[in-house]
Amino acid sequence: MKKTLLVVLAVVALVALTTLADRAWLTGGKPGAKAAGAAPNATMKDLQGTDVSLEQYKGKVVLVNFWATWCAPCRIEIPWMIEFQQKYGARGFTVLGVAMDEEGKSVVEPYVQNEWFEVNGQHAAINYPILLGNDAVAEQFGGLIGIPTSLLISRDGKIVKRFIGLVPHDNLLKEIEALL
Repeated sequence: MKKTLLVVLAVVALVALTTLADRAWLTGGKPGAKAAGAAPNATMKDLQGTDVSLEQYKGKVVLVNFWATWCAPCRIEIPWMIEFQQKYGARGFTVLGVAMDEEGKSVVEPYVQNEWFEVNGQHAAINYPILLGNDAVAEQFGGLIGIPTSLLISRDGKIVKRFIGLVPHDNLLKEIEALL
């Protein structure tokens, strides 16, 4: 009887700790942080060296996608990002790809220029802005547990959803369409 009670208590404690850890991950690991809230006024460099501010995209639905050239799940998502940009760009939507490669532009630029992806039976290049990220940029968005990580931002500049890891295409699609 005592062993059963101890096992039950251990399982309850484990579930509680897992739930707390999951909530911390969804908020970027920041105590008291929320998954939803105002998007930061982050500024990053694009591949041409131009400053790009998230503020420039206010009034649009924005999917900020943290990725890297070496990340296999990211390469699965890129065709989806291209598709979303093609499909919803005219409706006030944009993807901002934030490349987190430590080598920066020297690795990211050739990848973007040379890689083609299958999108709905067609070969397509990345058709959305690619920005260069780093740990300081990631911290402005609440930190990253891993990549890919995407944040969906509403037209009024609020983070409404955080996706950690590879999320099914249709889940992303539904969340984007709900904001358009």
